[in-house]
This record gives sequence, C-alpha cells and structure tokens, in this order.
Amino acid sequence: MRPPLHATARAIALACLLAAGALLCGCATTGGQETTARALDGILAGSQRTEADRSRDAYRHPKETLLFFGIRPQMRVLQVWPESGWYTAIIAPLLRAQGRYIGGVIAPDPGSRFLAARLASYRQLLASRPDVYGRVEVVTFPLDGGDVLPPRSVDMVLSFCDLHEWMALGDAQQALATIYRALAPGGVFGVVDNRGNPALPQDPRAKAGYVRQDYAIGMIEGAGFRLVATSQVNANPKDTKDYPAGVWALPPDYRLGNVDRARYRAIGESDRFTLKFIKPGP
Repeated sequence: MRPPLHATARAIALACLLAAGALLCGCATTGGQETTARALDGILAGSQRTEADRSRDAYRHPKETLLFFGIRPQMRVLQVWPESGWYTAIIAPLLRAQGRYIGGVIAPDPGSRFLAARLASYRQLLASRPDVYGRVEVVTFPLDGGDVLPPRSVDMVLSFCDLHEWMALGDAQQALATIYRALAPGGVFGVVDNRGNPALPQDPRAKAGYVRQDYAIGMIEGAGFRLVATSQVNANPKDTKDYPAGVWALPPDYRLGNVDRARYRAIGESDRFTLKFIKPGP
C-alpha cells in the first residue's frame, strides 16, 4: 500500500477545484488551458507518481503533450492500452472531479502469461490508491473492430505508442474504426508514436517499432479522421532509428542489455511524432 495523501496531494486537489471553478464560471479557452496547466503541475508532483515515472518526463513531456491535445478536467477521455499506468497517474486525477477517465485495456488472452500479468498489474495500481483511481473505468478495447464504448460517447481518445503494435498485429484499421465510432463528432484523437525514417519504405508491420509520420497520417485520415495539428514536443533528433533490436534498444527497454548501453542512454527515448486529429461532422 502506498503512503496516504500528504500536503502535495492536497495541493493537487486544490488546483483541480480552482480549475473546476474557473470552468464553471465560463472562462475563455485560454483560461481553460491555464487552469488545466496549473492542475497538471500539481498532479505531476503528486505522490501517486514514482521517481521512475518522473525520470521519463524529460522524454515524454506529459504536460505539454496533454495541453497540445486540448485536454480539460471536465472531458470524457478514453486512453487505449493504458496498462503501464504511466499516463493513468496523470490523467485520472485530472478528470476525477468533473470528467470521466476510461482505460481501454488489451483483451485478455488465456494463453498469455505476459498479458495476464500486465492486466493484473494495472488493476493492482488502480486498487492501490482509491483516492486517486477510485473513479477510473476499465473496459476492454477489442481489436476485431467491435465497440469499446457506446458510439459518440467520449470527447477524446488518446493513444501513446500503440499504432506500431496494432500494425504488427495486422489490426490497425480495426482499432481505428473502433476509436472513430467511440468519439463524439468534433472529438479529438491524440496519437504519439515512434517516428520512422521518411527516406525508407514503411514496413506495414512496423517490425522495428517505427512508423513514418506521413504513413501514420495517411492511415488515420483514411479511417475518417482529419489532421488538425502536429507538434514536435516529443521529437528527439539523436534517434537514428537503425538499431539491431529496433526501437526497443533504446531506454526504457534496453533490449540489448549491456551491449552499447551507454550509447543508447545518451540517445535517450525514441523520436516521436505527436498528432492531433478530430472526428469531423455535426
């Protein structure tokens, strides 16, 4: 069991209440962004995050990424495949008071101990801090094109480094169709993934874990979404994208163990595109 809430967590709650008050008073879009940014500052410093979580902030830029996507505390947000819990520890407390946070977990596979352990670990995380995660909803995200939620029921869907995995499984189109149906018209689909070399042909199965940005945009727009903005917030020009173990040679995976570990540590995490789409229509 993790320690009880302390002064930092109380500051988080106060920041969220201030954000809620500003929103209820009909603040402008800029004000909504400012109050969300303040709430995120408190959440990022909260006791629900480990030192290992915080050590990745320099590469994942959670505050800047979420503000770019336009998240607000009153939104209904689905995160696809949240099982590491890294972003759950940020988004769940932001939405706890006014919004709705839904984790669309990977479908269980009785034959996979890895998936069973992954799902169990996520549920243990949620149970460890009911004061933070007690209102998190968990649903199964299907890869057969079925519904994850009732159609048009969420304002935002977020996907962090899932696209290359869907491609590897051959299920990208089905996953995108599921997301499209779940989003309300005008809703946001935020996508982050490992950016591939634009000079090389795209492997349709993304075996090295990289997806060309233009390829990703074409695939997602082909599913009906419209690209509205891109960001370089998660870019890393040190990533040469040509490692024997693919993107997993880099931290935090270090799949090659101690082989060239210092080199990969110096590179840091992967170069990533950050794309904001909307679902068109009334």
